Amino acid sequence: MRVGIIGVGHVGASVAVSVLQAGAARELLLHDRDGARAEGEAMDLAQGAPYYPRAKVRAVGLEEASRCDLVVFAAGRNGRPGESRLQLLADNFRVASEVGRLVGKHAGIVVAVSNPVDVLTRVLQQSSGLPPERVIGTGTMLDTARLRQALAVRLAVDSRSVHAQVLGEHGDSEIVQWSGAQVGGRPLRDWPGWTREDEQRLGHEVKRAAYEIIQRKGVTNHAIGFVTADLVRAILRDEHRVLTVTRCQTGGELDGLALSLPAIVGRNGATKVIPPALDDEEAAALQNSAQVLREAWAQLVPG
Repeated sequence: MRVGIIGVGHVGASVAVSVLQAGAARELLLHDRDGARAEGEAMDLAQGAPYYPRAKVRAVGLEEASRCDLVVFAAGRNGRPGESRLQLLADNFRVASEVGRLVGKHAGIVVAVSNPVDVLTRVLQQSSGLPPERVIGTGTMLDTARLRQALAVRLAVDSRSVHAQVLGEHGDSEIVQWSGAQVGGRPLRDWPGWTREDEQRLGHEVKRAAYEIIQRKGVTNHAIGFVTADLVRAILRDEHRVLTVTRCQTGGELDGLALSLPAIVGRNGATKVIPPALDDEEAAALQNSAQVLREAWAQLVPG
């Protein structure tokens, strides 16, 4: 399968490494507005070929990068210390619109990584004209990974034994579905010693994770690289996995809005959204998250 990555800054480069190590692509095409950077990354990655499943890596122009089975959108600037993801919107909107118009002519599926990922997923879907299920953002997959890791530390279990998810915006209004969280098949709220104070503390920790990393190193890139490679592999291998990705919703109160809900992901994209079973508090929080994203869109596209 042919995968293109548009934008190979810190995030795009980490995505490229993770995609190669996961064996998710037979050919990886890199594009960046700084052509020399893309060439350097391609050369560096190609020289590691003995240590990942067989794949070709090349730096290419924008149009060739868009002619792929799957295109990863990692272009635009990163967040600055103290800046929310939605504050990135004005700067990254134009780039997403331009790329969307091009990939809509050629790409099979588009995966959005750049922030604010929910709104940019909607921009890419509308500008490309692709069906909603074929324009997918990494959404709260990263937040869900952070939650599982934090819970694993708190409970002294392997993170793969934790089943919990974050929904809504990949940002400050995101929500944790505590009512459905399980560890080894046991409801988390029945776990010995678990308290609602734990929920408040860990929920805040997960929400603040990116800010804490950016304050220290200026960018978050490695974990999102792993997340994106996992999503790419699920799509290209038609795994039909349930993942918390963002896509434009169809029907009901969320119609047209891009935010993260569990969806079945495979070769045709995020084809079936699975409405989560939320308690009243979580349902209200999800509606609040949706409203935050509506307001961000209204500021971007008045009327």
